[in-house]
Amino acid sequence: MTTMPFPARDYLPVLRELTGGFTEVLRTTDPAAPVPDCAGWTVGDLTTHLGNVHRWAAAVVTTGEVQPQAFETGAGADLASWYAESAELLLDALEAATPEDRCWHFGGTEKTKAFWFRRQVHETAVHLADAHSAAGTGFTLDPAVAADGVDEVLVAWLPRVTRWHAAPSLAAPLALRATDTGDAWTLHPGQPPALGPAAEPAATAEATAQELLLHLWKRSATPPRLSGETAIAEQFLQAPFTA
Repeated sequence: MTTMPFPARDYLPVLRELTGGFTEVLRTTDPAAPVPDCAGWTVGDLTTHLGNVHRWAAAVVTTGEVQPQAFETGAGADLASWYAESAELLLDALEAATPEDRCWHFGGTEKTKAFWFRRQVHETAVHLADAHSAAGTGFTLDPAVAADGVDEVLVAWLPRVTRWHAAPSLAAPLALRATDTGDAWTLHPGQPPALGPAAEPAATAEATAQELLLHLWKRSATPPRLSGETAIAEQFLQAPFTA
């Protein structure tokens, strides 16, 4: 079983590895290559988005206050170098931050800088999967990190889902289970549905932690194996949870 969330500073080496992996994909991938799970985006668009998210998050962490977003600001011709610089700005800001300090963020958790350590790991992990998909290469995320990403969607994004989308419908308790880590989450009906105590679920969705994470982010992955009242699980899992 995975202890989630990780201590904030434990995310830093994971983030450094993921951002380094993204930079390496950029060095060998055509910037014009389409990104299959991001409709209309190229690798160049993906890089511009992720690098600007890193720069924005670094500014939020440094100031503790909400900052203007400019996620489409041009990256220039040398995508890999610009992205690596963006990642380093973020890593430097997080290294200098005190995780317990108060800080604005958009999630449904305590308003401290710790949020951004976790959020930027999973922002990078999902977009690294996007980059590998565009490059036609494989990508395997550490199962514990992937399980933590599933937890982040359910703990930080789902409670605030109505900022971006209608609340997903859930008629009865649904269990999500990561077959490789043993982690499980029980969702209960509500507006929006919420995590609650373990209960006998009406339906269960099982997959590896990475498959669950990518499915929740609406990326291509082996779909979860459903049991019980499968229509309940299908309706919930088809709904968008994230911005």
